[in-house]
Amino acid sequence: MDWDKLRIFHAVAEAGSFTHAGKTLNLSQSAVSRQISALEETLHVPLFHRHARGLILTEQGELLHRTAQEVFAKLSMTEAILADSKQLSRGPLTVTATVGFSTLWLTPHIAEFLDLYPEISMTLICEDRELDLSMREADVAIRMRRPTQPDLVQRHLLSVHLHAYASAKYIEKWGMPMSTDELDDHRLIVYSDGPLARVTNPGWLLDRGSGEGGHRHPIFKVNNTLGMLRAVESGIGIAALPDYIIKLDSKAVRVLPDTDGPSIETFFVYPEELRNSKRIGVFRDFLLKKVKQTQF
Repeated sequence: MDWDKLRIFHAVAEAGSFTHAGKTLNLSQSAVSRQISALEETLHVPLFHRHARGLILTEQGELLHRTAQEVFAKLSMTEAILADSKQLSRGPLTVTATVGFSTLWLTPHIAEFLDLYPEISMTLICEDRELDLSMREADVAIRMRRPTQPDLVQRHLLSVHLHAYASAKYIEKWGMPMSTDELDDHRLIVYSDGPLARVTNPGWLLDRGSGEGGHRHPIFKVNNTLGMLRAVESGIGIAALPDYIIKLDSKAVRVLPDTDGPSIETFFVYPEELRNSKRIGVFRDFLLKKVKQTQF
């Protein structure tokens, strides 16, 4: 199989059109189309369904696309390993973390890290879903639960503690709850269904003290922690938020001080193949130092 044609096929499959792939590859739309047609002739199968709104992979195209993704992921991994073999902290570093943690805690520290290591160029992907590190969607992940994959290196980073918070404006209007039973008469904000729901246990405020089975209903749901913080600050209601967010970015008031929410164990995670990466090593050590300086 011709390597150049496979490279072009991968770009077209990712872009969904000959035109967009051509821009990525610096080729004309017609040149890209000819290469795909030649590849289809070589393989004797159609790889795309063509229609006015773009391209859709055929069943055979899906198979080739999965294989191409694995090949390019392995090549990217090998490139990173070769770069790190020079014993230098340099090159690209892609990091993923949840929206709330990325925005409110991680990003403010990035400038200091890049000043210390100016030859590292960083990309931060703010996603509450877990990216596939084995497919090189990112080099490093900061995850809000212990990874289960055996091929990932993990280092405990910190424990995130959740408590109930409200704004002064909300408390002035609705009053301060003195016990969890009184939450029946309050407006509650919870984390909506999503990849972090099983970790943050969004229903604990709904159930705590509300009797067998629980009967409270949230007035507002948000699918990331930053959105919950802004909802609390605007006076919508009471929400369970990480303590560090309040210390860093908010004047929200803690309610029910004797009631603890769940704790979230957070891990620094990366693929086994990058165990000896200098870029990852210095970033890990930098974060561990910053965590010790932060009152979580």
